[in-house]
Amino acid sequence: MSSTPMNMARRLDVIIFGASGFTGKYAVLESVKLLANMKWGIAGRSQNKLQDTLKEIGEKAKTDLSHVPIVLADVNNQDSLINMARDCRVIVNCCGPYRLYGEPVLKACLAERTHHVDVSGEPQFLEGMQLKYHEAAKEKGIYLISACGFDSIPADMGTVFLEQQFDGVVNSVESYIVSKQTGRRELGAIHYGTWASAVHAIANMNEVGEIRRKLFAKKMPDVKPKLPERPTLHRSEQGNKWSLPFQGADRSCVARTQRFFYETENKRPLQMRAYISFGGLAEALAVSFVGAIFWMMVKTNFGRQMLLNHPKLFSFGMVSHEGPSDEAMNNTHFALYFEGKGWEEKLASPEDKYTTPPNKVIRTKVAGTNPGYGATCVALVLCGRTILEESDKMPGSGGFLTPGAAFAKTNLINELCKNGFTFEVLSTAKL
Repeated sequence: MSSTPMNMARRLDVIIFGASGFTGKYAVLESVKLLANMKWGIAGRSQNKLQDTLKEIGEKAKTDLSHVPIVLADVNNQDSLINMARDCRVIVNCCGPYRLYGEPVLKACLAERTHHVDVSGEPQFLEGMQLKYHEAAKEKGIYLISACGFDSIPADMGTVFLEQQFDGVVNSVESYIVSKQTGRRELGAIHYGTWASAVHAIANMNEVGEIRRKLFAKKMPDVKPKLPERPTLHRSEQGNKWSLPFQGADRSCVARTQRFFYETENKRPLQMRAYISFGGLAEALAVSFVGAIFWMMVKTNFGRQMLLNHPKLFSFGMVSHEGPSDEAMNNTHFALYFEGKGWEEKLASPEDKYTTPPNKVIRTKVAGTNPGYGATCVALVLCGRTILEESDKMPGSGGFLTPGAAFAKTNLINELCKNGFTFEVLSTAKL
């Protein structure tokens, strides 16, 4: 049974921090509907910008938001963050890149026993903060849950869904992300904040190894057969599309979820690999080319500054400070296709070995619209709401958790399905 923060007489249920930023505005828009029965407010550095946000989103949602409380808080002023955390039960943190701005907010949440959700897809931040704050969050009885956006709700909750539907033991999962745009294609489909997060995340990948050695000191069982990595560029079996390894946090997030289930429920961990598919070979090669330039440049200070100062140039027009238009976002659809292989029969212990190859396969799909900002913000706000409504279905008394670990036994998947996502089984078969 979860405990909740001691001080429940708080003015607000939820505060959206960084509400005047690009992602923050869409979180406010989704909150109009998703937090309709809760007391919620917004926070950031500038009173004027926050008031403008309420006016802009109020017009978009055809709702008067002038009564929504405004809280002034700045990541460079710890007292202001503590006052914000004291004012609510959950902080929905949209203020990234999290590597630069995330930790002070987590510290404030710990100080005031306030839950926290964010949309970080930066493995160094995710795993570094788990190493630093997981035990403290458990002691305080609060949930700190990152990766509640497109990295990595579809992959992590999609893997949870696949396992729930499998009826047996899953050995391995491969996922393929596909996105398509209908209507007029436009440049600037990625907001600068997302680009900056990627620059910082990849620049600091070398730190991840050291963090993992400390965080994952306990050895996991050696599960076989091993899931091999596919060639860098390959044709996927699902949809016969050209595909590359997906460089986001999905695989590491699923691995942390699996480790959590092994350590807390003695569940045999599955293996997972994540890929991204493209419309054709030319597109896959173009992305590989941009990716190669990006990887070379993030290795040096000069290269990082060039990427951050000239995002349009180095992304061939895909990144802009304005971000995509509403029309472009609503015309962008995504799907994650999963293939899980395993056995119908269960073994007594996760350390036991199967003597026969996997004999069952399941194919599932998670889909939605506007992955970068719309679906991301729906998932983010629903994660915050789920903590408040279903903490009795969440594990232990708190901690720094992945979405899959935190929400596997809640109704989050059903709620996502009521709000624009689909989770479905495509087929099951014997091998």
